[in-house]
Amino acid sequence: MCGISGIVISPRSSIRLDRALAERMRDSIAHRGPDGVGLFLNDRVALGHRRLAIVDVEHGAQPMASDDGQIQLIYNGEVFNHPELSRKLQAEGVRYHTHCDTETILRLYERHGAELPTHLRGMFAIAIWDARKESLLLVRDRFGVKPVYYAHLEDGTLLFASEIKAILATGLVRASMNAAVLPDVLANHAPSGNDTLFAGIKRLPAGHTLTWRDGRIQIAEYWDLHYGPTDERSERDIIEDYKARFINAVRMRLMADVPLGMFLSGGIDSAAITAAMSTLVTDPIKTFSVAFAEREANELVYARMIADRYKTDHHEIVVSPSDFWNAVPSLVWHEDEPMAHPSSVALNFVSRLASKHVKVVLTGEGSDETLAGYNRYRVTIFNRRLGAFVPAPMRALAASAIGTLPAGSRMRQRVSRTSLVLPSDLTTLYFDNFAVFPRKEQPGLLSASMRERVAGVDPYLAAQGALDRTDARNLLDQLLYADTKTYLHELLMKQDQMSMAASIESRVPFLDHPLVEFASTLPTRLKLRGWTTKYVLRQAMKDMLPPEILSRKKMGFPVPVGPWLRGAWQPLVDEFVLGDRLAQRGIFDPGALSALAAAHQAGANNGQRLWSLINFEIWQRIFMDGEAPADIHMPAA
Repeated sequence: MCGISGIVISPRSSIRLDRALAERMRDSIAHRGPDGVGLFLNDRVALGHRRLAIVDVEHGAQPMASDDGQIQLIYNGEVFNHPELSRKLQAEGVRYHTHCDTETILRLYERHGAELPTHLRGMFAIAIWDARKESLLLVRDRFGVKPVYYAHLEDGTLLFASEIKAILATGLVRASMNAAVLPDVLANHAPSGNDTLFAGIKRLPAGHTLTWRDGRIQIAEYWDLHYGPTDERSERDIIEDYKARFINAVRMRLMADVPLGMFLSGGIDSAAITAAMSTLVTDPIKTFSVAFAEREANELVYARMIADRYKTDHHEIVVSPSDFWNAVPSLVWHEDEPMAHPSSVALNFVSRLASKHVKVVLTGEGSDETLAGYNRYRVTIFNRRLGAFVPAPMRALAASAIGTLPAGSRMRQRVSRTSLVLPSDLTTLYFDNFAVFPRKEQPGLLSASMRERVAGVDPYLAAQGALDRTDARNLLDQLLYADTKTYLHELLMKQDQMSMAASIESRVPFLDHPLVEFASTLPTRLKLRGWTTKYVLRQAMKDMLPPEILSRKKMGFPVPVGPWLRGAWQPLVDEFVLGDRLAQRGIFDPGALSALAAAHQAGANNGQRLWSLINFEIWQRIFMDGEAPADIHMPAA
């Protein structure tokens, strides 16, 4: 786990590449690699590396060069099939100088060129400069666990890095808001496509390579998730097969020469990984949990249940509202864009706790998007079926009827989100129905000038594109594919940036790509059965986990942002949502913001919306205004 950065100067460019520029870029992400630094530099190419040493700690420094010095490689991540690849290459006569997976990547490139990622099983962001071809190759892993951002300048120069701030640190790209992405951010928590909130800075799509040569770039896909024939074996055989594959995915992610542990939330995903780890190690597993004092946001009782069952070396942290809010500005800086989810803050706190004991943790991301863990899947499928029997006139009557219910009533909220009222098209039932700011509400939120700038922008373009291209033949798998290509990306970036801010590596067994490919062949009844989510995982783990864990409803790591902003932390809304600085930016309509805040104070659940707006303004102050995170005051009553 590391941080990478680099610049390749186009032959047409007048940019002067020097050591100070390259080191400024590299060291802006020093938190990603406190164990070592490296730099390859000539008059056209700079490759910077910050190392967090996990495998072959004494060796494996980067950049790593081929024997003739013509190939230079930097890399962030872990290749979990490295031992078998290494044995195979050495049996074929390849001479190794280290025991690290970096050298395996280098040797595979020497043999297979741009096809090298098809041989890798893991999480990785790779950059390779090949002086023989005068080309640069960037590679990102299949699900985008490891980040790669880039800027391709008008003169053909390419800048890339693990984090956006490293690109900005060069001074070659000016921080400017990409207004075209704003509707996407408002609806979907964060950018769901390949653009970022920074004009001119993109992210390399997961499962793709980027090749730079002579100032031009070419992006190619090397992997996609396909839904082939359904597995027709007995349920018992499929469940046992899934269990074996899952435990193997966990086993592979125990590869490390340093201490490792587990983020234990108390949900089924982290509990399942902990249970699997217990069959693979002899020493007590180090587990780490985080919670808030508020009862509705505290899952520690369930985490302790698993810790007690498997006799783990368990550690906990309880985050106060003051600690939470005061951490937000620095974490917005770490995440580069507004934090999509309040749980990012909790994740950073538990990462900091874990960093005192281990360098590597396993986490449960990915099971919801591959095994149908979110409530919105079953709600959407129910609505789609219901909508087929509700004619348009009946919808009009239902809409009129619920208009007589109290504005804040739970019944009104629930019925208004069903196809008794809503049109039955998927954009409305799935995307708009679960958006932060639905597409239909955004014009009223934005200022007149911003409405004009983003007129015609579809906030669901990336997700709809995924739906259009998938070969999945049923609605559930189509939704899973769309979320794997969009929503999952933000969760993985949260995981990467919040853990790397604490200089700790996180690994995601549920996103072992052979395991995901196997899950894509499962009958939908083994993913979502009635109202039971992740059915195959619950059945696979029924002999290893307590019934209380197996039958728990998904909590999604709740953070009591709404109550906080209605209480002692309401001044945050005054400062960052209703304050003069946001109003002067001319992005939002002040009257709409006032109405939103007033409704929240009156009892409406606008916590997620206010969180989004607070983060957006803090992001503006840090990256657009140049304000230091430490100088941003977080007022409380």
